[in-house]
Amino acid sequence: MARWEPGARERLVMAAVDLFTEQGYDATTVAQIAERAGVTKSTFFRHFPDKRELLVAGQETLSRLLAEGIAEAPPGASPLDAIAAGLERASSALGPANRELGPRLKAAVAASTELQERDALKSVSLAAAMTTALVARGVPDPTAALAGELGVLAFKRGYAEWSEGDQDDLAPYTLAALKELRAASAALS
Repeated sequence: MARWEPGARERLVMAAVDLFTEQGYDATTVAQIAERAGVTKSTFFRHFPDKRELLVAGQETLSRLLAEGIAEAPPGASPLDAIAAGLERASSALGPANRELGPRLKAAVAASTELQERDALKSVSLAAAMTTALVARGVPDPTAALAGELGVLAFKRGYAEWSEGDQDDLAPYTLAALKELRAASAALS
């Protein structure tokens, strides 16, 4: 095994998702994930504290990109327009490898209660990042929280459609999902 081969983190995520899908989360060991990724167990633990954390690889970066996009939205942007700016910024960081991973990740999460719980915590964290960024722009808490939740829904819906599509760019999918949710929320009145 190569000690410092590039892309170990990404290979570990791909290997884990494949193994979770093939044999289930509970039956998959860290040793199996490391072996499938072509790295040692110690390399695994340099990147992740445990196998649960593989599901949220990149979450901090995604949260940061969403918040940066919201912060950089034009000063007069509405809360949902700022969310759209965050979705565009975050979408730009995801490429074909992320799109390919989507359906496999969805299947792995659906098959494991523990991964479903971790996925729910990831959603809460993303919503909190967007809410905090909106509050920093002066948006009142309840409005910011609702917009943050809509942003998470738009991201998840857009990502799901994108992962089954053939376009390289995620942004049109997340922005279309946000537009749909915006229209749906207007219909609630």
